Amino acid sequence: MNILAQYLRRLRHQRQALVQQADIWLAKNLPLVHARAPAFILLTRANKPIGTYLLLWPTLTALWLAARGWPDWHLIVIFALGTWLMRSAGCCINDFADSAVDGSVKRTEGRAIVTGQVTRKEAISCFLVLCMLSATLLLFLNTFTMMMSLGAVALTAIYPFMKRYTHLPQVVLGMAFSWGILMAFTAQTGTLPAIAWVLYVANCLWTVAYDTQYAMVDREDDLRIGVKSTAILFGDADRVMIGMLQAMFILALLLVGRSLGLSFWYYLGLLIACALLVYQQWLIRERKPEACFVAFLNNHWVGLAVFAGVVLSV
Repeated sequence: MNILAQYLRRLRHQRQALVQQADIWLAKNLPLVHARAPAFILLTRANKPIGTYLLLWPTLTALWLAARGWPDWHLIVIFALGTWLMRSAGCCINDFADSAVDGSVKRTEGRAIVTGQVTRKEAISCFLVLCMLSATLLLFLNTFTMMMSLGAVALTAIYPFMKRYTHLPQVVLGMAFSWGILMAFTAQTGTLPAIAWVLYVANCLWTVAYDTQYAMVDREDDLRIGVKSTAILFGDADRVMIGMLQAMFILALLLVGRSLGLSFWYYLGLLIACALLVYQQWLIRERKPEACFVAFLNNHWVGLAVFAGVVLSV
């Protein structure tokens, strides 16, 4: 784990160096773009990669399992870029949908539309541009995967509006965040085997669990302004429900490991994931917003642990 942590730190330093070089180049060659870049970085959460990680690890896990080893390199690149683009697009449409309420929530009062750095028209335009860029990646995939992508776009577009009509927007988010798993299988194998659907359901369960932790951060504000969430629906049973969802997530992954005959390393990854989930339960024990947010962020390591176990097993 120390070697992995050092490697991830090196990657962060390299990313920071690239960002600094890009900033200097933009300031010199495209001053107008450079001037507006901070607003769109804020809009797309490019400075907060947690959402990308939570999308990326399950998708890469599915790619490795579909290939039963290293997948085709072009698929790794396409799905990594597609994950970042669609997560950014999701942030744009989310802020567009929530522009009237974000200013009433402490955590979101500094978002780009609320502060006037970006207009609602610019946000929807950014969403469409990012979706079109994602669509260009589909040209390098098979027809089945291209058709499957329509589901991803539809779920991304409707999720932000669900919190107005149902206490289960986290379920729709789970469906959207898990769609890349199905596309990974169709891209690598041209089929949708039963194990792909088991992974899909497992990831939906996990997503509902961690997004409920996220919703617990804003629960008091959401109750005041009338926004719905599973954190509100579960009430005092929130920790129990999160624990049950996490347990079902792990059980589903155990079923995947048994079905595919995965090795010791996979189960070690699941053991680490279990320890992290238990730690999250400890964090949210008093339901303090700051601790719930830390628990939410910790899910990055859960996804990474499962992915690492798969890579070492196949």
